Amino acid sequence: MRCSNTSHIHITDIEAAINHWRQRAPADAGAALVEELVALAEVYAHMVYQRRDEIAEDDMPPEAMFAWLVWYDTTMDTPCIAICSTSQGDATCKGCGRSFAEVQSWLELSPVHKRSVWRRISIEGTALRFTRYKERAGG
Repeated sequence: MRCSNTSHIHITDIEAAINHWRQRAPADAGAALVEELVALAEVYAHMVYQRRDEIAEDDMPPEAMFAWLVWYDTTMDTPCIAICSTSQGDATCKGCGRSFAEVQSWLELSPVHKRSVWRRISIEGTALRFTRYKERAGG
């Protein structure tokens, strides 16, 4: 368990951002890559070499963070499926899987923190979003 309050970006998000940039700006005939893709690829390579599956937000080079944030803007923001049990007193929402505090402060959370929450609730997979209502919730 982490002791730090620093948010982390998981390697799967780095991979998704790389793929976003590969589709957005394919390599030209000379195999030149756009700067954003190079920045993300360098971070990814270091993570793989160091056998790390996440990187602290503060450790992301500015160019890589910019590229990651451009990708992030293409993702679904909230996991809400409009079945909120935290409004009924539950500590964890049965609809989306977020804690009461996460639901309440969602708009103030950083993109990195939001993606950390998304990763956790996706791995848990117990919320209605990931079971009976998956199709309704958009995946």
